[in-house]
Amino acid sequence: MGTGGSLAPETSDEQLMLAFQAGDARAFEALVRKHRAPVFNFILRFVGQRARAEDVLQETWLKVVRSAREYAPKARFTTWLYTIARNLCVDSTRKESYRQATSLEAPAAGTDGDEGRPLGEGLPDSGASPERGAHNARLRPLLERALAGLPEEQREVFVLREYSGIPFKEIAEVTGVSENTVKSRMRYALEGLRRRLGELGVDGDLSEDGRTVAG
Repeated sequence: MGTGGSLAPETSDEQLMLAFQAGDARAFEALVRKHRAPVFNFILRFVGQRARAEDVLQETWLKVVRSAREYAPKARFTTWLYTIARNLCVDSTRKESYRQATSLEAPAAGTDGDEGRPLGEGLPDSGASPERGAHNARLRPLLERALAGLPEEQREVFVLREYSGIPFKEIAEVTGVSENTVKSRMRYALEGLRRRLGELGVDGDLSEDGRTVAG
């Protein structure tokens, strides 16, 4: 499985997916390298538990492989990818709902001796995520706690926008609601985060584009 030649650095996600669809395994590897960390960040904050997030991430890429023949570049690849990830997150959350309510503030039951580690500390930091200051070293743990307190629909919009860099129009497609609803949820998320960060003693603010400004 594979073709000759090399992939150009500027190759778009859609072109990479079509190349993989045609049998180029390196194109799939390039997509995984580019999107693994931001997709995992989204999944982890959605399901709230690291081990489950790793399982859902694996299922997401398996679904991409299995659905490759059905892929058509009618929309951006990221819209397609995050829709798959979100649907699997919803399924996983429903399956676990009868067991216990998970929380990002609680210690994560991780693997390889990771038990008891706060979930926020286990997030991958690729350095290339478009988080625009939200991961200020001082604010990050407090922001994680504040995020955990948001309603699910607000948290997912904030994470998709600020941690994965997904435009509002695409978020609307991923979540199945109107773009106005997405923007409304973002506003509520920002208000909730401002309020919660204030309660946690942060002398700062969040701008309308989600940028964290420390005082």
